[in-house]
Amino acid sequence: MAGKTLTRADLAEAVVEKVGLPRNESQDLVERVLDEISGSLAEGDAVKLSSFGSFGIRQKGERVGRNPKTGEEVPITPRRVLVFRPSNIMKDRINKGHAKR
Repeated sequence: MAGKTLTRADLAEAVVEKVGLPRNESQDLVERVLDEISGSLAEGDAVKLSSFGSFGIRQKGERVGRNPKTGEEVPITPRRVLVFRPSNIMKDRINKGHAKR
């Protein structure tokens, strides 16, 4: 998988270039959006972003796993996990090998 990793700074820079907000306001806007998304997920709410996908929390029950080194059975405690489902539009953009920018 080749390519650059998109960071918070990259998102803020895109806001500066495309919207024209000052750099510090752009960084604040990106932080607020990400905080809102992560806060909603932490409360157990789903987050749906049109043409992008949806994030949600799934409860996983307790199960038995194995230590790969010793083969010993070890209980894995119940936990909540983050899941992401891309939209059909996002799947199409990825499968075509390009994204509209």
